[in-house]
Amino acid sequence: MVSVKNFCVVFGVLACVLAPSVSGAAAYCPSRCVCDDVKLHVTCGEGELDVLPIALNPAIERLVIKFNRIKAIDSSIQFYTDLTMLDLSYNHLLGLPKSIFRYQKRLLQLHLNNNKIASIGNKTFAGMDELRVLNLRGNFIEEMTKGLFRALPKLEELNLGENQIATLHPEAFEGLPYLRILHLDDNAINVIPTPSFTPLRLLAELYLGLNTLNQIQPGSFEGLQHLRRLDVRGSMLVNLTIDTFRGLENVRSLDISDNHLLKVPTVALSILTRLEELAIGQNDFEVIPEGAFFGLSNLRKLSISGALNLQRIQSGAFASNTNLDTIVIASNRLLEELDEGAFSGLPHIENVILRDNAFRTFREELLPWKQLRNFDISGNPLACNCHLRWMKDLLRDKPELETEQSQVICQYPERFAGEALREISSELLGCHQRQSKERAVVGVVLVASAASLTTFILVAYRLRHRLVDVLGPNWHNKRNTLKEEKDLEFVKSFPEIEYHQPNFNIYTCNYQQMYQQKPPCPAQFQHHIYETPIPVSDL
Repeated sequence: MVSVKNFCVVFGVLACVLAPSVSGAAAYCPSRCVCDDVKLHVTCGEGELDVLPIALNPAIERLVIKFNRIKAIDSSIQFYTDLTMLDLSYNHLLGLPKSIFRYQKRLLQLHLNNNKIASIGNKTFAGMDELRVLNLRGNFIEEMTKGLFRALPKLEELNLGENQIATLHPEAFEGLPYLRILHLDDNAINVIPTPSFTPLRLLAELYLGLNTLNQIQPGSFEGLQHLRRLDVRGSMLVNLTIDTFRGLENVRSLDISDNHLLKVPTVALSILTRLEELAIGQNDFEVIPEGAFFGLSNLRKLSISGALNLQRIQSGAFASNTNLDTIVIASNRLLEELDEGAFSGLPHIENVILRDNAFRTFREELLPWKQLRNFDISGNPLACNCHLRWMKDLLRDKPELETEQSQVICQYPERFAGEALREISSELLGCHQRQSKERAVVGVVLVASAASLTTFILVAYRLRHRLVDVLGPNWHNKRNTLKEEKDLEFVKSFPEIEYHQPNFNIYTCNYQQMYQQKPPCPAQFQHHIYETPIPVSDL
C-alpha cells in the first residue's frame, strides 16, 4: 500500500516533469485561492486547507496561505523551488522539521507567525542562505539556544515577539552580522546576558518591551552603535542609571513608558544627546520638574500619557528642549496644574495634545496658541467663564483647529455642562460684568495714584527747609560753588583789562577802601563808575 507521503512525492515529481508541457494551460487552483500565473502569485484566504496544495504551478514565486488549518509542512514544499516569499501565518503548525526549507534557495521572506510552534533548532533553517525576513511571532517558543540562526547569514529582520522565551543564550544571535531589526517583546525575559547583542553590530531597532526585566544590567547594549530605536515599555523597570543606556549615544527614539519609575530619569537620559522621540508615560512619578529632560537638545517629540500619579508640570520643565515641535500630555487623570512658564522656551512648538487630563482652565500666556498647527484640549473638566473667552475667540477665528473628536466642551458651571465653548456668547460667560468691574478698578487705581502723588508734593514743599538741614552743609556749599562757577563764566565774557583779578572790580575796591581801611585802589579804579569823564566827541 502506497503511503500518502509517497503519493505526494510521486505526484510532485510528475508535476515538475509535466510542467513544461502544460505551461500554456491553467494550473490547479484550490477553492478560496487566487492564482495569478502571470505574476506567479498564489493567495489563499481563510479556508479549510489542512495541507499544502501539491498541484500548484511549480514556478510560483509568492505563496500566501493564511487563516487555514495546516498542521505540518511536509515534503511537498520542496517542489516550489522558485519561492521568494512564503506566508503560512495563522495556521496550526506545531513544529518545523530539520532542514525543511533546504530547497528554497531563493526564499527572501518566511512568515510563520501566529502558529503553535514550540521549539526550533539550529538546523531548522539550514540551506536558507538568502533569507532576509523571518517572522516567528505569536508562537510558543521558550528558549533561544546557542547559534540558533547561524544558518541565516543575510537575515535583516527577526521577529520573536509574543512567545514564551525566558532564557537567552549569550551566543543566541551569533552569525547575524546584517540583522537590523529584532523583536523580543512580550516574552518572559528577566535578564539580558551582557554579550547577547554584541554580534549585532548593524542593529538599528530593538524591541524588548513587555518583559519582566526589572532592571537593565550595565553593558547590556554595549556595541550597538547603530541602534536608532529602543523599546523597553512595560518591562517593570523601577530605576534607570547613567550606565543603563551606555553605548546608545546614537539612539533617536526611546520608549520607556508603562514602567514603575518614581521620577523622571534625568541623569540616565542625559547621555542620549541625539534623542528625537521619547515616550515616558504610564510611570509612577508625580511631577515633571524644571529641567526634567536636560541634555536632550535634539528632542522633537515627547509623549507623557497615562501617568496615573502625575499632578503637576513645573515651570521650565521643557526649557532645555528648544527643538520640541510636538508634545502629547494626555490621559493623566490627576494632572490639573500647569505652572506659569511650563511651556516657555519652545520656539518651534506646533502640535500640542492636552486631552483627557484634569485641567479646569488654560491661560492664554501658556502657549503661542495662534501659531500652533494642531492642538487638542478636549476631555478636560473645563470651567467656562470669561477666563476662556480668548479660547472661544480663537476657535471662532480658526475653526479648523477643532474637529468632532477634539471639540472643546464645558463641564462647569452646571448650566454649561455638555455645551461647546464656541457656542456660548461672551455675555453668558460673564465678560460684560467683568469688563465693568475692571474699568472701575482701573479708575480707583488712577485716582488713588493721583492723590498719593499730590500729597507727596505738598509734604515735600512744606518740609523743604528741614530737607535742606537733613542734607547738611555740604549740599549748601555745593550750591554756592555752583553759583560762583556760574558768575565766573559771566565775568569772563567781558574784556580782560577790566577784570584782570578774580573777584576784584571797581565796586569791591571802593568798598574795601572806605569801610575796611584797605590800601588805595589801582589807578584804573580810582573813580566811581558814574564819575567817569564824558568824551568830548560825545558832547
